[in-house]
Amino acid sequence: MEWSIQDIARRAGTTSRTLRHYGELGLLAPSRVGGNGYRYYGQEELVRLQRILLLRRLGLSLPAIAEVLAGEQETAEALRTHLELLEQERERIGRQIAAVRTTLEKTTRGERLMPEEVLDGFDHTRYEQEVTERWGREAYASGDRWWRSLTDEEKRGFKERQEAIAADFAAAFTAGRAPDDDEVQDIARRHCDWLSGPVRVTRPYVIGLGELYVGDPRFGVHYDRHAEGTAAFVRDALTVYAERRLDG
Repeated sequence: MEWSIQDIARRAGTTSRTLRHYGELGLLAPSRVGGNGYRYYGQEELVRLQRILLLRRLGLSLPAIAEVLAGEQETAEALRTHLELLEQERERIGRQIAAVRTTLEKTTRGERLMPEEVLDGFDHTRYEQEVTERWGREAYASGDRWWRSLTDEEKRGFKERQEAIAADFAAAFTAGRAPDDDEVQDIARRHCDWLSGPVRVTRPYVIGLGELYVGDPRFGVHYDRHAEGTAAFVRDALTVYAERRLDG
């Protein structure tokens, strides 16, 4: 059994352009190319794409993914890593749900709130291990120092900038603009400027982050809640911007 490039792109939440790009890099060759030039993918390619998406979710660059796929790492190992991260996220979200439910119940009854109940599951330091594994210990340490150095007003401003950028991306997406449209690229520039506070913005980082917006619901929800499909649109816009404007 095989599927067309459009079918695979739609089911993977990506674009035909991205799949063709993977093919150009030697990451994902189609099982065959039809006489009409359309690409088709079979079961083996489907599993390989899943591995690529899992590794992208872990923050690996495309060159790094090529090295992993060319090595001896088995599919099962990548799946175990992915499953572990999903289970960690499920546990965190469960704690947040319980915290919000407790807050609602206690405020309704006029009872006293305790910080350990209200804020359970919201501690950003719980991501320390994941960030360290993806980008290194210094990446986490520098980001943590930067965030703690901000005043409460600066933290609110940082979050408000992100909200405005997400809303503008969604508006451009629903208006039917293309990712490489000048207006959309200006939003991508603002997004990278926003990122430049805690991190060094490079081409691989921005492209990898764009993939995370699609592959990781913790990121994608900030965009798709405005309009379904916005996260993929943001990813494509950031990819264009990074390839045109940023260094490796």
